Amino acid sequence: MGREEEDGPMRIALCNEVVRELPFPRQAALAAALGYDGLELAPFTLDAEAPQLLPTARRAEARRIAREEGAPILGLHWLLVAPAGLSITRAERHAETLEEMRRLIGLAADLGARYLVHGSPAQRRLEAPGDAARAEAALAAAAEEAGRAGLTYILEPLDPGQTNWAASLAEALEIVRRIGHPALATMLDVSAAGRGEAETVPALLRRHLPSGLIAHIHLNDRNRRAPGQGEDRFAPILAALRQGGYAGDAAVEPFDYLPDGPACAARAIGYLRGIREALDA
Repeated sequence: MGREEEDGPMRIALCNEVVRELPFPRQAALAAALGYDGLELAPFTLDAEAPQLLPTARRAEARRIAREEGAPILGLHWLLVAPAGLSITRAERHAETLEEMRRLIGLAADLGARYLVHGSPAQRRLEAPGDAARAEAALAAAAEEAGRAGLTYILEPLDPGQTNWAASLAEALEIVRRIGHPALATMLDVSAAGRGEAETVPALLRRHLPSGLIAHIHLNDRNRRAPGQGEDRFAPILAALRQGGYAGDAAVEPFDYLPDGPACAARAIGYLRGIREALDA
């Protein structure tokens, strides 16, 4: 099964764990009604124990529901939550983790997604000699598998408070360039960049978008709330994306849902759509 249609301007997805208390059909219907272009799916919300083993019929059903409700599944994130103990750096779990990553890529393809975001900070910590080499080997293998499926595998740089590997955009870019696979890219998470980068997000985008290696954006405030619920200003960020000819997708990914998930999702997309309308004027 291939990925869904992807033509047109930058699409904005809702990370579905924000409204995970709702049944999946209602998640998709709410996202579409609020004005999101789709969902970025956390696999554990479909199956908390082994989402990689989701039966074929349930994959097809989720893809159909999301598409029919108007919020197709654009990508996957929060990849290595389940089963517990996965790691791309620990030697004793490396082979198992590679197999689960391969299965997740198959899941993404079956759901009609176009990308997978590899964040999972706890599952990539460097603790011993050889850990960094194992991490890069895992990414290279995932990129090869994703390329065969027509997907993009995206390394998410996170701030040093969360991880000690790919802890900046510059480091993530170095890793992606070193591996050198066309199906491997990196991205920018606004919250993580605000907490860990010396440059502002618009400056980072102006510097690095020309590389062609930034394939995704997570829109969230450095206070871990939704766009519009903190001190970060997103008009300069959206303007930099537009000026840089950014052609990927974005997703709203707060971690602190105020006053609750649905209201947080509604406020975020209203704020972002308002900015885009102003930029269009």
